[in-house]
Amino acid sequence: MDPLVLIPGLTSAIALLMAVLLIDQWRVRRRTYQLVWAAGMLFFGIASGTEAVAAGGGWTETLYRAWYLTGALWTAGWLGLGTAFLLARTRFGYTFAMCLALAGLFTLLAQRRFQYEGAGAAPVLYLIAAIVIAVAVAVETYFSNEHWPRIAAIGVGGATVLSIVLMTQVELAAPGYALDPETGMPVGDLFPGAIRLLAPFMNITGGLALAFGALFSAYMFMPKRRVLTYSLDPTQSGDQMLFNLLIAPVAIAVNFVASLPGAVRAFFRGELPSRVPATLLIAIGGFTASGTDALNRFGSTELFQAGKLAAAVLLFAGLLVSIEVFSEFRIPFTARRLGRPRRESSPGPEAGRP
Repeated sequence: MDPLVLIPGLTSAIALLMAVLLIDQWRVRRRTYQLVWAAGMLFFGIASGTEAVAAGGGWTETLYRAWYLTGALWTAGWLGLGTAFLLARTRFGYTFAMCLALAGLFTLLAQRRFQYEGAGAAPVLYLIAAIVIAVAVAVETYFSNEHWPRIAAIGVGGATVLSIVLMTQVELAAPGYALDPETGMPVGDLFPGAIRLLAPFMNITGGLALAFGALFSAYMFMPKRRVLTYSLDPTQSGDQMLFNLLIAPVAIAVNFVASLPGAVRAFFRGELPSRVPATLLIAIGGFTASGTDALNRFGSTELFQAGKLAAAVLLFAGLLVSIEVFSEFRIPFTARRLGRPRRESSPGPEAGRP
């Protein structure tokens, strides 16, 4: 079989299977992050499916539009939003706010670098929206309000609706799609800047949130070695809080690396919670997906499909291992169990505040 059909076809099958399993788990456990992740994996599967269909029968304008919306815009944003809901009771809101701010800034810089036609005031408006939402998320996190992901959902949901509205108003030049002349992979060259700039807004926010959220979650559950100390206690003075916010990313990174040897020893002793290797797999998958997508946006499409397949496999493996998502094995949408529920010890009172 043609690898241009096989690779995206496998990617689509894995992503759609994950969507089905997540919807089934949501039906039983009613966790918001499961439903949001299911939406992200559904979009992932549709986008890869359009590539498989197009490789077999040729691109059409409909396939091209569906590919851009579901793959270039929606997938990463919704997967990152699912991570936000998963970590709603933690201080991860600060990291999500940082991802939003970076996405808004990069959107403005991308327009200055590439000068997309039809952008208009979109870069500035997207930057303002990102900053406003980021500040709101950070404030709600500061006051320990676990509903901050709902504010994040306004950004992701609003960008999704806006992309649909803008897409309905776009007339594409013949033949209705654009492909890389060397690799034959689709590129977004036919879309106006107002739509193209939603890609960094959604992908940077969602991709970084998914990857950093997985690392954050792994750090919460692994045995820790605290080389650098910091505090995100909201009762401290303003200047102390600002200082700790600035050093927290460095401290967490240093402490994470310092904790890895102990986590490895705990793994071989069978004492490491399943969520740690699961979330590390998800983090690698998130970085792989974001990196592959970034290469495509900058015109390098050689590894596009292989990178997406690798990302799908890693995400699938990570979510299967995670006790938070699959605490028991059973036939989807039935009560028939294929295995016993897994039991693991609680990570302790400090899990939400690494």
